Amino acid sequence: MLTIRDLTYVYPNGTRALDGVTLELAPGMFGLLGPNGAGKSTLMRCLATLQVPNSGSIRFDGLDVLAEPARLRQQLGYLPQDFGVYPRVSAFDMLDHLAVLKGYAARGERRDAVERLLKQVNLWDVRRKAVAGFSGGMRQRFGIAQALLGDPRLIIVDEPTAGLDPEERNRFLNLLAEIGERVVVILSTHIVEDVAELCPRMAILGAGRILAEGAPTQLVAALQGRIWQKTITKDELDQVRATQEVIATRLLGGRTLVHVLADHAPGEGFAVASPDLEDVYFSTLAAHRRAA
Repeated sequence: MLTIRDLTYVYPNGTRALDGVTLELAPGMFGLLGPNGAGKSTLMRCLATLQVPNSGSIRFDGLDVLAEPARLRQQLGYLPQDFGVYPRVSAFDMLDHLAVLKGYAARGERRDAVERLLKQVNLWDVRRKAVAGFSGGMRQRFGIAQALLGDPRLIIVDEPTAGLDPEERNRFLNLLAEIGERVVVILSTHIVEDVAELCPRMAILGAGRILAEGAPTQLVAALQGRIWQKTITKDELDQVRATQEVIATRLLGGRTLVHVLADHAPGEGFAVASPDLEDVYFSTLAAHRRAA
């Protein structure tokens, strides 16, 4: 169990990136959803012991993470948003080097671990190719391989599918789902579909605060009968925004499809829509902006 209590982080310029974040995460996939600048990466770096929060506590299975960060690192796997690689080093040699840093002293044990992980992430056939020449999806799979060194019990992945094509994204998400059956995996992202497809529990982070938390199905069910949609012209959008709580718009066949949050039918031409996690996300952020 990962327990986060009243975590606050303020940057030297006065920006409050985290503002009293409290969460409890059991083993399994947990989705942290939020827009860019919400504080997701700051929270991930604090959990990964790369930044020390101004106040609050982090405990993992009874371990005080802030007091003993080195002990957490022994059971942590971390895939940051961006990671560098040596330009001419092969995937096998790079992972072997990282395994040494992770504490694999015996050559045979290290070779077995490297081979197993490269096969698990489907990179065995390109093990002699330089990681710098990998596609985005292949690099992310290599990143997961290095994060899995040492059989970690807590895995943090920060914006892992940004920039991946659909095929690589599906392959990467399937790999995460397989890993998430055994350990605590935190998936930090601004991509709603990633959380909807993978995570039995989630939270929405905005302006450094937890704005909503729970099972995606429960959060979606709470909006049942409150999401209305209508297809309009672009010229009508400002008028609808002035009279209704528009939470999302998208183009559909050259026209604009609007989603409106309302307890009753908002007007002529609106039809009740089946809510989804994207509606939860946008309505939560809209409510936070109104209250700010």
